[in-house]
Amino acid sequence: MPDLFSPYTLKGVTLRNRIAMSPMTMHRSVDGKVGDYHIMLMGSRAAGGFGLVFPEQIAITPDGRTSTSCAGIWDDAQVEGLARMCAMVKDMGAVPAIQLGHTGRKGSEQKPWEGKRQIAPDHPDGWQVRGPSAITYGGRYTYPVQALSIPEIHELHRAYAAAARRALAAGFEWLEMHFAHGYLGASFFSPLANQRTDDYGGSLEKRLRFHREALDAVRAVWPERLPLTMRLGSDDLHPDGVQFDEAVWAVGELKRHGLDLADLSLGMNTDDLRESPFSQAAFMVERGNRVRRECGIPVAISWNLGTPAIADRVIRDELIDLVFLGRPALANPHWPIWAARELAHHDPFSILPQDWSWWLHNRPGSENSHGWPAPSVTA
Repeated sequence: MPDLFSPYTLKGVTLRNRIAMSPMTMHRSVDGKVGDYHIMLMGSRAAGGFGLVFPEQIAITPDGRTSTSCAGIWDDAQVEGLARMCAMVKDMGAVPAIQLGHTGRKGSEQKPWEGKRQIAPDHPDGWQVRGPSAITYGGRYTYPVQALSIPEIHELHRAYAAAARRALAAGFEWLEMHFAHGYLGASFFSPLANQRTDDYGGSLEKRLRFHREALDAVRAVWPERLPLTMRLGSDDLHPDGVQFDEAVWAVGELKRHGLDLADLSLGMNTDDLRESPFSQAAFMVERGNRVRRECGIPVAISWNLGTPAIADRVIRDELIDLVFLGRPALANPHWPIWAARELAHHDPFSILPQDWSWWLHNRPGSENSHGWPAPSVTA
């Protein structure tokens, strides 16, 4: 029976445990480049015991960023910083992963602590946002959306492939495509955002075409030995948006196009959610388990899994395969060690890099003198 600390192998990559640091937008980049901050953030989480470590979503084009302070991979000059980050993560015993994305009509934003408002296209820090149709998101996203032409769609697919080549050159060993959270891929899948009448809109089959072609473009350049995954907007929580049954079908289709794992999240193509689940623990797990059973594909889930007992249970019960943690990873760089102690793991420090682990094992001092409080449970 697996548990939270069991190794996990997908294709030619083995993670030391089932715990992943989820991508989180940090607004710390300059000219789309990652710097010392990102190397510190990723390296510290790898050193803290996470098995799989992502930086933030990495934009495939300049207008694919959330803000001008977000990271990208549209230029060869951006590879160096990403390569330094990958080397640090590997040195600390984790697997470096990258999430490629394009924010679509939810781009051109201020930093959230500066107001989290969309910036006008003619502002020096703003741009013309693009999407499947000329439909404004609404809420704080107030500016018109430019509908993508078919040549522009094909150009974006080529940008995904070029980004994947750069990701491989940087040393990433796991690639995820971000098609959730109201970003470009999610908006193509949702009738709330996609009202096209050509081959990229209308029927469910056509609304998934953007995903299939983007996946095919990346699969053609990304090695078969390395995992290729997708974060899919699987439910808009709105009667006129994506329904979960449609997402189950979509995952099966994407599996036939080379998808190795489904990272399920929400569509977020509208703020008008019905029965918002965000206060519920592990609310995506039941959906994830259905996809795992019916599609025969590994599944990762995030959202409210930061309680160790819950995270461990969903792995032990074989409901999902990987636990993705965002805010818990940001709050506690050593979340895996804390979880191991809470779960009465026989040797919590064994999940650290060997040199760190040696000092903690061999110089224990007085009880809890290493600074960790006593676990709240006993073996």
